Amino acid sequence: MCAGVLLGILAARLPSSSAMRVVNAVEPVGTLFVNAIRMAVIPLVVASVIGAITSVGDTRRLTRLGVTSLIVFVALAVVAASLTAVIALPLVRSMAIDVAAANALGSSNAPTEQAPAAMRWLTDLVPANPIAAAANGALLPLIVFTICFGVALTNIGDERRVAVVNFFGGVADAMLVLIGWVIRLAPLGVFALAAPLAARLGVGLARAMLGYIVLAPLLTLIVLAVFVYPATCIAGRVGPRRFLRACAPAQALAVSSRSTMACLPAMIEASSALGVDPPVTQFVVPLAAAMCRVGSAVGQTLAVLFAARLFNVEIGALQLVAVVFVTVLTTFTVPGIPGGSILVMVPVLVSAGVPAEAVGVLLGADAIPDMLRTLANVTGGVSAAAIIGRVNIGDP
Repeated sequence: MCAGVLLGILAARLPSSSAMRVVNAVEPVGTLFVNAIRMAVIPLVVASVIGAITSVGDTRRLTRLGVTSLIVFVALAVVAASLTAVIALPLVRSMAIDVAAANALGSSNAPTEQAPAAMRWLTDLVPANPIAAAANGALLPLIVFTICFGVALTNIGDERRVAVVNFFGGVADAMLVLIGWVIRLAPLGVFALAAPLAARLGVGLARAMLGYIVLAPLLTLIVLAVFVYPATCIAGRVGPRRFLRACAPAQALAVSSRSTMACLPAMIEASSALGVDPPVTQFVVPLAAAMCRVGSAVGQTLAVLFAARLFNVEIGALQLVAVVFVTVLTTFTVPGIPGGSILVMVPVLVSAGVPAEAVGVLLGADAIPDMLRTLANVTGGVSAAAIIGRVNIGDP
């Protein structure tokens, strides 16, 4: 990231055209890197959403515990994303970015559509042709279809449902392998994306990225302090000191590993330390580690608002609603690996009309934000277990 920014700034300032020729030569590499991510993301999101819906119940219907878990997960993500949008929007808009350079940057990418009228936006949520929606990159209608398809799967016979679920499970696993291959090329892809971006924005890009790296962890901690901790104390009837003490080992592991799934044993211990019934812990905590992503809800919302500012894309009211909606849905598809939230946020960018190339730039600046995002994911998972355990709905 730093090397690409430095090359771009030098290319914009030096009278020689050699550096600019290098920038122009590597720019297609960045495009290939983003296209490779987008190639895998659509099948991964569809397969993961279907797997998430069909995994929270028994072979015939969603159990009461599964439904309650899903409601709590969604509620945590919705409030976290909404709170982030309210706090971050004015802060991001105040970031100093050269307007002329941002306009040039936006015009150099594919034009984005303006927010549709309210009725049109609502009717477009249900796609007449889901295959065409996938082909055209209309992720929001595609996700709506996927949710309906996943719920419908839970209402068909066991034999046929298992075959379909196994198929999509295989698709999700294969896409994760494919994304793993792409991530090995991330340093090259990020360099190739950062260089032309810095050539257009100059030093303003470095200042903006520094602001993002500082703002992302700070906003994550704010959401934890003003929402997750109070919600746990009130709904889970857990004292703040006890909750902090129980979560501390899992949080420390989250910061160092940047992997939610790696923190699963520590999350189970934290849940047990809070007095959650073993049957609830055994069911909810693994599900939360795979699906409950409070930190991703914060991180993706902030990232798309920052990317929109960087590419000079105006976020209207309906687009902001779409960002929150798609962010909440995609949090259920985030793989428990370092940088997983950034990898699957292409649908969120598309819902706001932001060029998908922004994902490479965000990935290059994601190390520190990802540490705090994983910490929030782990804390949110333990919080969900405490809240669900307090409901006292019995064994799954």
